[in-house]
Amino acid sequence: MIVQACINGARPADFHPALPLDPDAMARDGAASLTAGAAELHVHARGAGRQESLAPEATDRTVAALRRACPGTLIGVSTGAWIEQDDRRTLAAIAGWHELPDYASVNLSEAAAPEVMEALRGRGVGIEAGLASIGDALRLAGLDHGGRVLRVLIEISEQTLDEAFSVADGIEKVLQREGIRRSILLHGENATVWPFVERAAARKLSTRVGLEDGKELPDGSVAAGNAALVAAAVKIYRKA
Repeated sequence: MIVQACINGARPADFHPALPLDPDAMARDGAASLTAGAAELHVHARGAGRQESLAPEATDRTVAALRRACPGTLIGVSTGAWIEQDDRRTLAAIAGWHELPDYASVNLSEAAAPEVMEALRGRGVGIEAGLASIGDALRLAGLDHGGRVLRVLIEISEQTLDEAFSVADGIEKVLQREGIRRSILLHGENATVWPFVERAAARKLSTRVGLEDGKELPDGSVAAGNAALVAAAVKIYRKA
């Protein structure tokens, strides 16, 4: 079990005053998150105008800065289709990376997911298979039975707790039925962040927290930053 820190995501600059949006800020925040108890880092590189980017110049700078600040830590990035808004640009960007991340998340809901997964495998980058629905889980089973992914992300966007838990349960049932035996990282977002941290800890699964998923602490107050969110999640795990 681990707590992964997801330090920025697609959030806009005004989401939180401590949101890290350049390589140096991400490096500082990543190091602080590790000190607070995170085991790994998930980041969204930013390019011109602090916009999300998979371009080699943005990804290389970001990964290099994190490597310097957080030696020995596994570093992951997103490959979300919305970032480049063109599948060919996404694939070209991955092909051009020089500073390779350890892993990258791939959303199974996206049309080009199989091609993106193969591109990452070709570069030796591990894959986090992002499942947000039962359909995503079935698609993963149909592709390769999950046999060549680093881990499975069960990432729930539904904001009504009963509905969110129902979707998560359905995904887990598909994974079990299809014999997909990979480590699972379970997380929610916004209103469901902390219920899913507690659920993951109780089930001895990994989770993630950070400003990508939400800015509030379990008591509803706004966190000072990513390190505070990580510390709160680690506290829950220690009590589980």
